[in-house]
Amino acid sequence: MKLVVALGGHALLQPGQPPTADHQLANIRIATAQLARVAHLHDLVLTHGNGPQVGLLAMQAAAGTAAGSYPLDVLDAESQGMLGYLLEQELCNRLPASREVACLLTRVEVDPLDPAFAHPDKPIGPVCTRAQADRMTAEHGWHMVADGDGWRRMVPSPRPVSVPGLGIIRVLLARSVLVIAAGGGGIPVVRRLDGQGLQGVEAVIDKDHCSALIATALGVDCLVIATDVDAVHLDWDTPDRRALGNTTPEELARHRFAAGSMAPKVAAACAFVRATGARAAIGSLSQIEELVAGTAGTQVRRAEG
Repeated sequence: MKLVVALGGHALLQPGQPPTADHQLANIRIATAQLARVAHLHDLVLTHGNGPQVGLLAMQAAAGTAAGSYPLDVLDAESQGMLGYLLEQELCNRLPASREVACLLTRVEVDPLDPAFAHPDKPIGPVCTRAQADRMTAEHGWHMVADGDGWRRMVPSPRPVSVPGLGIIRVLLARSVLVIAAGGGGIPVVRRLDGQGLQGVEAVIDKDHCSALIATALGVDCLVIATDVDAVHLDWDTPDRRALGNTTPEELARHRFAAGSMAPKVAAACAFVRATGARAAIGSLSQIEELVAGTAGTQVRRAEG
């Protein structure tokens, strides 16, 4: 089968974990051990989140005074390269030498008139104190909001429109190269006002929506959205919580899910199924083989008839 597997950013850096290189590498080694089990058998495009990492890079850049901070699109590219390198190396360590792995820096076009630019709602970076949040707002104009017991930066998250490098991904996939692409949802770019080319923009693209766009364009057999829970659950915060197994986009549309966590995953899975008629799976990375086989997690299929 041809697969797109979307790996959540928290699989690479757990919530509450100190954002050290050692913790990140340890998590990546766990993730790649699980991914390698299906990469042996299927053609695979791997995407991944970067919310914790790109936010940390932004804070580190803002702390410097000599050169100033870099724009968010450049930091998106930095986190793509950092995480992609680590994923590529650990996958190569676990796969046969004959299995080629390629990591691509991936630009993703967005609409400059997307309403998300006026309503930043994508959290990035570590949780900080109120005093730290106030300082970031005063010094850099960042939009900081309460998140649990702390504060986090919110940035625009426009919907992906197209992937300029999709042709390269298609060529590599046809050669059975395992492709790592669209890290963090891709590097956001927009059309220049004069129509001559593209330029970066301050935003972070949701990796699930971008993964669905790529999976649809490539015509893969299954989109797997790997997260840290076993399935999509109804009534998550109540004693009546229950997991959804086999379902349809129409069934999922009757329910509401948390905007910052499960909602984009559900929306991306439904968009892919509606567009292609193929299958999407949402569930735990630890059950990756069963997700691909259709025997675990939430399996989203087009309604019969």
